[in-house]
Amino acid sequence: MLSHERMLSVLDLFDLEHPEWSFDAMYAKLGYSRSTLYRYLKTLTDAGFLTTFPGRGYTLGPRVIELDYQIVTTDPLIHVARPVMNELVTGYSCISLLCRRYKHKVLCVHQETSTSQFRSTYERGKARPLLQGAASLAILAHFSTYQLTRLYEEQAEEFKEAELGDTLASVRETLKRFRQKGWVQTEGQVTEGVTGIAAPIFDGKNEIIGSLSLTLPEIGMATEKVESVAERVQFCARIISKSLE
Repeated sequence: MLSHERMLSVLDLFDLEHPEWSFDAMYAKLGYSRSTLYRYLKTLTDAGFLTTFPGRGYTLGPRVIELDYQIVTTDPLIHVARPVMNELVTGYSCISLLCRRYKHKVLCVHQETSTSQFRSTYERGKARPLLQGAASLAILAHFSTYQLTRLYEEQAEEFKEAELGDTLASVRETLKRFRQKGWVQTEGQVTEGVTGIAAPIFDGKNEIIGSLSLTLPEIGMATEKVESVAERVQFCARIISKSLE
């Protein structure tokens, strides 16, 4: 691993389950020499990516917050999607989510709502697995054969538990149906008692980068309503994709 990759791996330690790390805990986890780890931590702290509190160890620093504000303000995907999402939630009691693929996870990057009936657990900045929820499956369905094969080799049991297939061939067939339909519907996979309907978003090279979804506070929806909502979600996702060309 290159030196800069080793330094960036320090940031990968921080998540919702492990928001604080002591030097000794990082040293034991990463296996770097003490001098190397001290150097990495000083560089990251000086740049504002990490900060320290007496007796609390290291946490993510203010530079992360500054970058998050910049993303919200200037990110091209959010910029083109926001007005489309505002229009999409009109006429429904729902929440619209804009999600991006991130490694082997899906990250919510923007949310618009027209309801106070429920609150989505899929908040901005919160990562979700690729195998659960319409917003994730709409992205997974467009993985390349190579990407899907690698993921399946790592998470075969998780694919089976998600009822996507118990062999790679059956998983590919399931995802093929999603692609052919152009949208995905799920019930209660991320939030109980709701229906999610999502469509994929592509960049200028026709590569999958994310998804647009609506979450409605009901299950067992009539087929006609599901298809009507899905048609609108798919249309709006195409507008966003076209705007990114």
